[in-house]
Amino acid sequence: MRSDTVTKPTEAMRKAMATAEVGDDVHGDDPTVRRLERKAADVLGKEEALFFPSGTMANLAALMAHATPGGEVYLGAHSHIYFYESGGLARIAGLLPQLFDDAGGMPGPESIRSRLRPPNIHFPPPALLCLENTHNRAGGTVATAADTSAAAAVAREAGLPVHMDGARLFNAAAALDVEARDLAEPVDSVMVALTKALSAPIGSLLAGNAPFIATARRMRKLLGGGMRQVGVIAAAGLEALQTSSQTLKEQHEVAAALAEGLAAMGGIELDLDTVQTNIVLFRLAAETGVGAETFVGRLGEKGVGAVAMGTSEVRFVTHRHIPGSAVPDVLAAVRAAL
Repeated sequence: MRSDTVTKPTEAMRKAMATAEVGDDVHGDDPTVRRLERKAADVLGKEEALFFPSGTMANLAALMAHATPGGEVYLGAHSHIYFYESGGLARIAGLLPQLFDDAGGMPGPESIRSRLRPPNIHFPPPALLCLENTHNRAGGTVATAADTSAAAAVAREAGLPVHMDGARLFNAAAALDVEARDLAEPVDSVMVALTKALSAPIGSLLAGNAPFIATARRMRKLLGGGMRQVGVIAAAGLEALQTSSQTLKEQHEVAAALAEGLAAMGGIELDLDTVQTNIVLFRLAAETGVGAETFVGRLGEKGVGAVAMGTSEVRFVTHRHIPGSAVPDVLAAVRAAL
């Protein structure tokens, strides 16, 4: 339960990979990749989409396509792009991060507006707003289309484009019982991962309008993301888009059951309101005297994988390989580790 990235491809994905029609994608003639990109553009409600080896590369290419080096990008202090993507926005894209508070997930408009600076020769030019849905470090919390529209409106007032890191956007859509395109509509570009809850083995997709995707394609090549007969993995992604989202609500139910069991334990601090999708984030109470790394190690000895998210915070992630029947065993391992 370390992450939903540990999921294995389904049998249908394996068959699709084995029989995929392929070509050289750098030259734009891999038919399976083209079908995947057209499907993704339709699902996300954007003009075009582009297949990437990873979400980190897709986010970085989006930053580089939207903004020129030296610009200021507005993003959350707890966002995945800032916190977990190896500083690529600064080292490679050449952008200065201007951080707002997103500890609870999607920030309110005033939180973003407070970080915008007036035009001044001393300041870097404003370039881009980045949002995240679901929000990983906030515990997989969900933003509605209205939440995103309100945040994006601040960027529009300042003449800035908006990019969404929607690695788990399909989880958000399932939780809200809406289409992914509804949640992506307020933003100019969106990245979605195929390798998390959708169970594909490789790949993420970036979607936006045609000029943006043309620039992102060049950035992908610059970053080493140009691939050849990649239809063999795009086939799994196509299958994932068509079928894997059907199990997301069940994964959320497992997470909710796990969270309820954890919240009832002594030594565990957990806000049930934050468990909205497939991530369960909790804190070890100080009186336990146990740090997150030690606790995760003890769980591992009992066959349960988890991730330390800080000195006292621990994360579980449910996915299609974790049935509801596993919850009692996980809770028993937690009690023993405590």
